[in-house]
Amino acid sequence: MLFNSYEFLLCFLPVTLLGFYLISAQGGRRAGIAWLVFASLFFYGWWNPKYIFLLLMSLTFNYSVAVTIANTAPRLKRKSIFIFGIITNLAVLGYFKYANFFVTNIELLTGANYSIESIVLPLGISFYTFQKIAFLVDAYRGETKEFNFLRYCLFVTFFPQLIAGPIVHHQDVIPQFS
Repeated sequence: MLFNSYEFLLCFLPVTLLGFYLISAQGGRRAGIAWLVFASLFFYGWWNPKYIFLLLMSLTFNYSVAVTIANTAPRLKRKSIFIFGIITNLAVLGYFKYANFFVTNIELLTGANYSIESIVLPLGISFYTFQKIAFLVDAYRGETKEFNFLRYCLFVTFFPQLIAGPIVHHQDVIPQFS
């Protein structure tokens, strides 16, 4: 769904805004944030719903890694967990962005036929991968003071920022959600 499409301007945005205000008025801030997370996931999944599972798994993994980093005392162990988190994120990003490229070039060089299904790049994968890496960096530096999974999900997936960016630090954005 494009920001200038009729679906976005006449349906998604009004429903999201109205829903946010009504739900926040009835259920409070937490309910309003949950609505925005749902709306952001819907926005993301509009293009290709099968990648919602990838995003949810990635959110859960990165949040768990950040909490583990924050709760681990020995510096060397914290650094190992931090590096593991970054490598995992970059490996997933690399797979989606470059697997087709490498397989095609290996086939051209060797004449072999490795026949893999074409991998479609998930919408916003670079943005949300680097957004989660920024969160891991902040957790490693000890700058993450609050660990709330719902706010973290909104931080990563907030639909107005999902495609346009920029990459921001959580301490600049999460307080605004309140």
